[in-house]
Amino acid sequence: MGTVIEISFFMFLIASIAFAPLGYFIYNYTKKDGDPFGDFEHPDTHAHSVIDDFAEKVKEKLVH
Repeated sequence: MGTVIEISFFMFLIASIAFAPLGYFIYNYTKKDGDPFGDFEHPDTHAHSVIDDFAEKVKEKLVH
């Protein structure tokens, strides 16, 4: 009977450690109104980057 309790305890301990990151993610997600990682976007989202220009050139070449 003692081994069943020991195994149950260790299974609960391992499950708690395994699911702790998921619980932390859910906690942050509900705390920040559905935005778990905060606002990490650049304030000027309308600025073009080199990658955007390159992607537009590739798209134009593929379309025409």
